[in-house]
This record gives sequence, structure tokens and C-alpha cells, in this order.
Amino acid sequence: MEVWNRYVATRRHVEGAPTEADFEVIENTARWSPDSGEVLVKNLFLSIDPYQLNRMKVTSASHHAVDGILPGQRIAAYTAGEVVASASPEYAAGDVVVGVLGWEEYSLFDPSSPAAAATVHKVSTGGGGGFPLSHHLSVLGTSGMTAYGGLFEVSKPAKGEKVFVSAASGSVGSLAGQFAKLAGCYVVGCAGTQAKVDLLKDKLGFDDAFNYKEEPDLKSALKSLTEHFGRYFPDGIDIYFENVGGEMLEAALANMNTYGRVALSGVISEYTGAGRRAVPDLLEVIYKRITIRGFFAWDFLPKFPEFGAVIGEWIREGKVHVLEDVSDGIDSVPAAFAALFSGHNVGKKLVKLA
Repeated sequence: MEVWNRYVATRRHVEGAPTEADFEVIENTARWSPDSGEVLVKNLFLSIDPYQLNRMKVTSASHHAVDGILPGQRIAAYTAGEVVASASPEYAAGDVVVGVLGWEEYSLFDPSSPAAAATVHKVSTGGGGGFPLSHHLSVLGTSGMTAYGGLFEVSKPAKGEKVFVSAASGSVGSLAGQFAKLAGCYVVGCAGTQAKVDLLKDKLGFDDAFNYKEEPDLKSALKSLTEHFGRYFPDGIDIYFENVGGEMLEAALANMNTYGRVALSGVISEYTGAGRRAVPDLLEVIYKRITIRGFFAWDFLPKFPEFGAVIGEWIREGKVHVLEDVSDGIDSVPAAFAALFSGHNVGKKLVKLA
């Protein structure tokens, strides 16, 4: 069987903020045969994630954990789709799968390979307790796994603790803040527009939120009892769920309590090189005995079923609101990805293919 396929690739290594011109959509043929052992998937949703930018650079610390991306190369990414043909007894045509496949219309994978066995799995959707397929790439996918693991496995919140979440209207931050509220914490988030600030407070249940663009000096605001953060955290911050980096991290550390914890999920302000990198005051870290731990979703892969069960029940009970920002068609992937770095998305950015 042959199907006409299109996939997204970079034209060049991307060192600064990405633009649509950095990408191209390439046409090719995907070939499947009954004796290949492979599974052919028609992708229905593609996950658009900021960390992919680091893979597109010539060199990046991220290459120690995930492969870099070469110009013209198919880009591995988290997707959801339907099995079209299968040469594996584990899968049948019509099965719905989620996993690391690619920014493309059709994907082939071999279930016997360790990578596929670890990252691709079947899901149920629709009636009978299932969730919309898009949820398996957002709240029940890597975004939810990052938020849940970063909060409960890394930060270990206690009821009543004070939690600050940066980029709180994004795919991970919006969930981390809601999860912290469910843990009985006081939660404040920051975002880049007043509309997002209102969303955090009015829909997602944050105790408070602010527009960081209205703060010319974040560190002073954090430390001053008469400025915004003094109002929000008069008793200091116990947990900082970090998605931004730069000055935001410096400011949070300056206002953290003794034995505070920083869950370092991402530093999107530092991915493009447009702003300065964080220069944390290490004396704050030492004398307050602050723990800073970097992590990413796949650290928690063995606990994925456990996380999914808990989060799924919260969704059924109406305790978690799912935010998804969906574009249409493979040709929209470059614009969708570039928009992540200009703050245009709210919640999880996805591209719908069918």
C-alpha cells in the first residue's frame, strides 16, 4: 500500500525566534506492506511544543536527551491518529493511537522497536467514558504529565502552601495552577495580556494573576511589600513552577521561602536568545536551602497510567478546565509553531489534520 504523504521540515537550523520561512512542507510517499511488521497511521492531531525549537538548533543542551533535527528531516513529534493498515497483531485498522510519530499526514512505526513500544499506545475516545482525541495530546498527554509530575513528584505541595506559576495560560502552566489549587494551595499566575489574566482568575480558579509586561522591574516588584508581588505573596513563595526563565526566575528566587522548591519545566524566554539568560542569586539558593530541579515529561513515563487516571477523574468531575488552541491543516504547522514564541496561544497548541 502506498499513500501520498506530506511532512513538515526545517529549511535550515533555527537559532533565533522561528518564522514560517524557516519551514517547508515536503511531499513524499509512505509505503506499507503486509510483511513489514509496521503500522500505518493517518494522523488526526499534531502536538505543537516549544521544546522542539531547541532540537532545531545546531547545538543545544537538549540534544543530550532528544535527537537534534536536521534541515529537510522528518520531525518526530507527539501525534494522535487512526490505524489505516497493520502488519502487527497488536494493532488493527480503526484503532486510535497516540505517541511519538511525526509532523506529517501519515506515519509508519514498528511496534517491536523499543522506542515505539515505550511511546505509542492505543486510546479510547468518544462515548463509554472516553475523552476527545485532542485531550490525549493535551491534558492527558505530555502537557498534563509535565504539570502533574512537576507539581506532585518534584514540588510535593502541602495544603496551604503558596505557589507561583509563570506562563500560566500556556499548555503546562494552566494545568499546573489548577492542579495546585486541587492540592489546597494558594496559587498566583502570570501571563502576557489582561485577557489571559482574567482567564486565570475567572475560569481556571487561580487566587490571583498579573500581567508581567506591566512590571518594569520584576525583582523589585517581588521584593517590595507595596508592589504587586508583595500583595500576592506577603509571606513569600513556597513553590515556583517555572516555564519562562530569565528575569522571572531571578525575581521568584528572591521572594522564595526557606526550603522553597523550583520545578524547572521550561525557560521559553531563553530559547530564542532574544532576552538575557537567568543569573540567579546563588546565595538565595544556599541560605534559603532552595531546591531547583529540571525535568521533562518523559521522566514520569512509568507513572503515565496513574497520572492519566487521576487527571481523567478530575475532568469528569468538572474540576479541571482544558484549554486547547487548534489550527487546521498541515500547512498551518509553521505558523502555529512560530506563534508559540510571540505569546499568541492559550492552552495547548494543536494542529488538526482531519
